[in-house]
Amino acid sequence: MRKDYRALYEALIDGVRSEAPVLETAGGDCWAMTEAADGMGLGMMTKGESIPALYPRGLKGLALREAAKAASSWNLREASFGLAAANAWYNTTARMAALDCRVSYDTYATVGLELRGRTVGIVGHMRGPAGLREQARAVHIIERVPKAGDYPDAACDWILPRCDLVIITGSSLINKTLPHLLSLCEDATTILTGPSVPMCPALLDFGIDRLAGMVVTDRQAMAEHVRLSRHGSPYGCGQAFLIK
Repeated sequence: MRKDYRALYEALIDGVRSEAPVLETAGGDCWAMTEAADGMGLGMMTKGESIPALYPRGLKGLALREAAKAASSWNLREASFGLAAANAWYNTTARMAALDCRVSYDTYATVGLELRGRTVGIVGHMRGPAGLREQARAVHIIERVPKAGDYPDAACDWILPRCDLVIITGSSLINKTLPHLLSLCEDATTILTGPSVPMCPALLDFGIDRLAGMVVTDRQAMAEHVRLSRHGSPYGCGQAFLIK
């Protein structure tokens, strides 16, 4: 396992090989969307513009390879679109077919894993795979904006080292918390999950055991979902994948 977490972002960005231009970007309350000729990617819309953008004129018209560099930006709104640009390259039906990683949505993140009796940490307020709460010994949800029953994100250092399985939201790539989270989970099985997750096998070199995300299969419906800030899962406009 590689522990140079700056290299995690370098590996993610360097893997984007397309010089095709970004055709469109759009944002809503929940998601940022970046579209190029070969694909459309999502990133969770993340607040935070205290740092100037790397690309103040936006990503539209930039080569996809260049636009993906915005994933490393500390302007978190810009990073949302940058990760979406990377996902427009990685998360395509052609790549999913080549990697043979299409799976059913209900249990895709944990399929094949033994859940019974395990202590599970979930970073990000999410429902989690079907059957998780019924089988696990304990489930601890850690959330930056806690809801009823959630722990605040400061609890990560206390809870995650005691977990057998940790499910981490893909938006942790955007807000740059992923490296620290992974450092707390060295003895756990770790799953990076959600529509923000890139289908980038190189990320598995950094202590991530599974990448569980989504490929957009209906671009028009997804664009409407994003622009209109529609509630509900965007997976209705796509297909789940799992790399392990």
